[in-house]
Amino acid sequence: MTLPSTASTEAVHDHAAHPRRWWLLAVLALAQLMVVLDGTIVNIALPDAQMELGMSDGDRTWVVTIYALAFGSLLLLGGRIADYWGRKRSFMLGMVGFAIASGIGGFAATTEQLLIARGLQGAFAAILAPASLAILTITFPNGKDRIKAFAVYGAIGGGGAAVGLLLGGVLTEYASWGWCLLVNVPIAIVAIVAGFPLIRESRAHGNTRYDLPGTVLVVAGLASLVYGFSQAENGWGRWETIGFLALGVVLLATFVWWESRAANPLLPLRVIVNRVRGGAFLVSLLTGAALLGGLLFLTFYFQIVLGFSPLQSGLASLPMTFTIMIGATVLSKFLPTTGVRLPMTVGPIVAAAGLTWLSFITVEGNYVVEVLPGVILLGIGLACIFVPLQNVALSGIDEHDAGVASAAVSATQQIGGSIGTALFTALYTAAISAYLAANPPSATAQLEAFVSGYSTAFLWAAGLILLAAPISFFLVRPSKDELMNVPDAVHLG
Repeated sequence: MTLPSTASTEAVHDHAAHPRRWWLLAVLALAQLMVVLDGTIVNIALPDAQMELGMSDGDRTWVVTIYALAFGSLLLLGGRIADYWGRKRSFMLGMVGFAIASGIGGFAATTEQLLIARGLQGAFAAILAPASLAILTITFPNGKDRIKAFAVYGAIGGGGAAVGLLLGGVLTEYASWGWCLLVNVPIAIVAIVAGFPLIRESRAHGNTRYDLPGTVLVVAGLASLVYGFSQAENGWGRWETIGFLALGVVLLATFVWWESRAANPLLPLRVIVNRVRGGAFLVSLLTGAALLGGLLFLTFYFQIVLGFSPLQSGLASLPMTFTIMIGATVLSKFLPTTGVRLPMTVGPIVAAAGLTWLSFITVEGNYVVEVLPGVILLGIGLACIFVPLQNVALSGIDEHDAGVASAAVSATQQIGGSIGTALFTALYTAAISAYLAANPPSATAQLEAFVSGYSTAFLWAAGLILLAAPISFFLVRPSKDELMNVPDAVHLG
């Protein structure tokens, strides 16, 4: 059963070139940065927040996971809302809601309040992100300007996570952990004030019905899957682990079945069965898992093992940010000539090499030798992936499905991040237990066990992102014409 949208069915967008489109790009980039960095900005604040709120280690992980889960699982619905209700309206609603949720989290006095706020942040981000991407695609419909705009957007998607680590370090050390959330309030105010006169309203026309059963199935399925992986840290053979993982698979399979029969599906299957776009979504899923999961444990290594302050921990992540920005700038100039297949194949290999390098960390920890080369390689690899990724998702898409592909890329990144964080946490916990059981007690045994857990997480992250290389090589082969042109109207969903 689907319910009709109350949004107008009239298309109200203007196809004329936006005279201030580069200023508008700055606003959209600011919104994208806020959404992306919030996936990691609290990472550095977690030790302080855990101590102040009395969180368990499991709850500590859920502060990161619940944001990515809510964001990823609701993105397709958020895209539909942006399409049917209006992209400018949705952008503004997402900004206001995100700011309010950030305020609630910043002043949270209990673990439950913080987790609710993070979930709300993810939900409003699911409205804001697809609206922002749809506005970007309409503003830059084709040509080289579009490639440059998407390069900026993609670079922020890759570098925003590391920026969040740095900003989180500064705010935690010189203010409090709560400001890692409260900082979104002034950012949102600037984006709202600057964006309101610049953004043109646009919305979809034709069939504007919401696929509520599909939404319930995909949200419940992904939540069950992530919860099942989170329970694996207590044992893979426990009924909670097996039961929730199995339930998640069944619900997601039912979602696919329903989408093949729904009159107006949340995710038309023709979008993902296309070889090029399907490959891009798989690459996005694997990259999100490796990036968000890997960065979380790198942060813990800096603070718990090396004894870095929050600010030092953030600064230690800067080389990756700079590498992504420089790599994105260089790559965007050559992308029209080289195409996307080469960077999207080489990128995962380089990123996997960086994560593998990080797996050789030690308790003594020489940052220059053991960490720096790894984060630089990771940054180079991520730049090669993120810059063309958004573009590839829209290659060969027709007008009616363009927004579905747009939203699906961001959704797969966040879903991959939530699954990766839960999975790596389970593997990390198992590695710690195995190390302590196999080695005699000593003054450094606990730290060595932590390092063993971090190394295990990095190796698994490297393995996951390495799988993206053959996927890109064999599947991601769009033509240059497909990359240079997209439909005039974008229907995000």
